[in-house]
Amino acid sequence: GSRLLAENWTTVQEFTLEGFPAIQHLGKVLFFVHLLAYLASIAGNVVIVTITCADSRLHTPMYFFLSIFSFLECCFISAVIPKLLLIFLVGKQTISFLACFIQAFVFVFVGATGFLLIAVMSLDRYVAICKPLHYPTIMNLKTCFLLVTACLALAFPLITGLVVTVSQLSFCGPDVIPHFFCDLGPLIHLSCSDTRSIEMLAFVLALFILLTSLIITIIAYSNIVVTIVGLPSAKEKQKAFSTCSSHLIVLSLMYGSCVFIYVKPKQTNRLESNREAALVNTVVTPLLNPVIYTVRNKQVHQALRETIIPQQTNTPNS
Repeated sequence: GSRLLAENWTTVQEFTLEGFPAIQHLGKVLFFVHLLAYLASIAGNVVIVTITCADSRLHTPMYFFLSIFSFLECCFISAVIPKLLLIFLVGKQTISFLACFIQAFVFVFVGATGFLLIAVMSLDRYVAICKPLHYPTIMNLKTCFLLVTACLALAFPLITGLVVTVSQLSFCGPDVIPHFFCDLGPLIHLSCSDTRSIEMLAFVLALFILLTSLIITIIAYSNIVVTIVGLPSAKEKQKAFSTCSSHLIVLSLMYGSCVFIYVKPKQTNRLESNREAALVNTVVTPLLNPVIYTVRNKQVHQALRETIIPQQTNTPNS
């Protein structure tokens, strides 16, 4: 009876992640390359979080936000890369319905929060450079916590709503996701329901989060540029600019790769080109973040040196 009925209306119990079929034969090589990138990325971001907590000179809003950002990066890549490693190593491409949606949720939620946090970091740089005298009073610990909470509180209901709505669609096959992780676009595409309204919703949400973040960032940086240009000495200009440069590089990497992947309303033929862009987003960018922030920063250099070579801490600070 009901069992037979259920058989007729086959619902997909699990999905198959196609991965990178063209290069799947290089499984072992790809496994090691991605494993190394993953471990390096986690290590780099963990170092940032650790030295920020350990070194009192880095107890500033900028590093507080940076360490939250690094923590998000760890969550972001850990949602995606371990499964990709499994695909490369043992060719296990199936993922259960629930696991797939959990992965999609973590990926999109952490990604959205990251973009909002980028805007918060721009605001922090704005106050530091344009209102230096009021900076300690404006950007106090309470403000910092409130801003991070606001990012989470805005992203969570929006993304949860979207992911739950997509999971309510009916999936009756095909079940192959032409990607290496469960992203919402490919999932919506596989559904046999009418997906026009949900595609629109996903597009509007992506646009809302990207644009909110981008507009805040642009306004903040326009003010910063005006202030820097107005500074009397070249040395001051250089100093002010150098506190923003790392943030600007990370920011352009994030917007660049995401705009390329997500801000296109039609989902049809672009899944092919996306895998490579998504790989940059999930493997390369999180690896570059800690590098960019540490290489370009004297305070971090000093904190790192003293963490690695403790006996130097007795020397008076420059």
